[in-house]
Amino acid sequence: MALESILKNNATFYPSLFCLLIAIFVFNFTTTRIRRRRRSKSNVPPSPPKLPFIGNLHQLGTLPHRSFRTLSHKYGPLMLLHLGRTPSLVVSSAEIAREIIKAHDVVFSNRTQTTAAKIFFYGCKDVAFIHYGEEWRHKRKICVAELLSLNRVQSFEFIRKEEVEEMVSNIREACKRKNKVSPVINLSQILIGASVNILLRCVVGNRCNALRGSSNFDDLARKVMIQLVDFSFGDFVPCLWWMDYVTGLIPKLKATFRELDAFFDEVIAQHKTDDQSDRKEKDFVDILLHLQEEPMPEFKLTQQDIKAILVDMFVAGSDTSSTALEWAMTELVRNPSIMRKAQEEVRRVVGDKSKVEDIDVKQMKYLECVVKETLRLHPPAPLLAPRETRSTVKIRGYDIPPKTSVYINAWAIQRDPEVWERAEEFVPERFENSEIDFKGQDFEFIPFGIGRRRCPGIAFGIASVEYVLANLLNWFEWKLPETATCAQDIDMTEKSGVTVNKKEPLHLQPVPVGSFGS
Repeated sequence: MALESILKNNATFYPSLFCLLIAIFVFNFTTTRIRRRRRSKSNVPPSPPKLPFIGNLHQLGTLPHRSFRTLSHKYGPLMLLHLGRTPSLVVSSAEIAREIIKAHDVVFSNRTQTTAAKIFFYGCKDVAFIHYGEEWRHKRKICVAELLSLNRVQSFEFIRKEEVEEMVSNIREACKRKNKVSPVINLSQILIGASVNILLRCVVGNRCNALRGSSNFDDLARKVMIQLVDFSFGDFVPCLWWMDYVTGLIPKLKATFRELDAFFDEVIAQHKTDDQSDRKEKDFVDILLHLQEEPMPEFKLTQQDIKAILVDMFVAGSDTSSTALEWAMTELVRNPSIMRKAQEEVRRVVGDKSKVEDIDVKQMKYLECVVKETLRLHPPAPLLAPRETRSTVKIRGYDIPPKTSVYINAWAIQRDPEVWERAEEFVPERFENSEIDFKGQDFEFIPFGIGRRRCPGIAFGIASVEYVLANLLNWFEWKLPETATCAQDIDMTEKSGVTVNKKEPLHLQPVPVGSFGS
């Protein structure tokens, strides 16, 4: 009887269900055709042929800045890709970048908030990934005024000096332990450590020594930079968000986040328990905590806001500096005549002094050219930080829809042979007697970004890079390991992350010179 009842009831249920499925199919088919007609009527930029569902993802290699340049050679400097379900605009021309910033900067001032960014930056409460608006303005203003301004950067001279002196001393000690035989050192790892230590001292002040022992933060910072660009199904095909759990991405990101969060909890706890009355100079964390206790009328600074801002400062600030230094030393070793010219200038300016001073570095004009050429050829963040359109906008007659991800390929722009002579070669002399600078007004040279969302830490980063590089060139001769046959054989393969550094660390033999520290 029960079976007969079920069959009798389903006799009316199954036809109804079938009709409902047909109706859903017809509705989806119709709306899809309407959307396609609308897109065909809109004038969108050129786009490579795409595959169903994944769009152009199959054309995105392990080094997206190189893949984008290859595609732009065929489809033009303004190109629309479909990365899964995400429309993505790729800009590979200085002139188009200029038009975007001069006429439509506000429209292009949001950030693409990825799955990893939402996890690492406490729901994107930081300065780099928060959407454009009043809250972003206030947070950026705090960071610039209290840490990144020129005056604050100059006040950190003693920190740079002490940390770099320790780095140089450690390299010299390594040389002594080898009984007059030059050791082979992992210079990449040393540069990461020095960059992190400088930033730690500037942000957390005298508590730096205690914190260094509590966490191998240089490895953690680099892990974050790599995982920030790990492939996420949810970012490109939102309906497949659950695949990020299946692949293990979300558990991996959350494990790294727990390390970050524990580190910054320790930083804040130490600042809250220490007696601040004994110190005349407050560090950056002190200032953030003070602002939290006495909230500004514009907005309230929460604990998560503070930690998100600290992730910005530590991760982006340290990794970009060490990456630039790694590429600078690599190019100098590959170009011995440029190395000699740079060393001659540095040693002439420093003379017989036992320490390199900031005032000395300001006189090293060729060293400045070396740093600029390094940033031109090897911008640490080749695609800058991806933007997102806030509304529909027209560029060069093309219609760009809202919520389109925007990649400005600084790497391709800075290697454009129509703009740069000998574009693929390392030629610091191109910046001698040149007014081209990286502060965002010369759109052919944009390693720190452009417009409202350009990097606010230019002065901080350049001061650290130039000072470390001047010391490396002044106190050491640098040789290839005996196993290397030729400088041009150095592996230049890139490793992708938010910053793009060498896949293989730079190993060199240092030979001490001069009377350092005497």
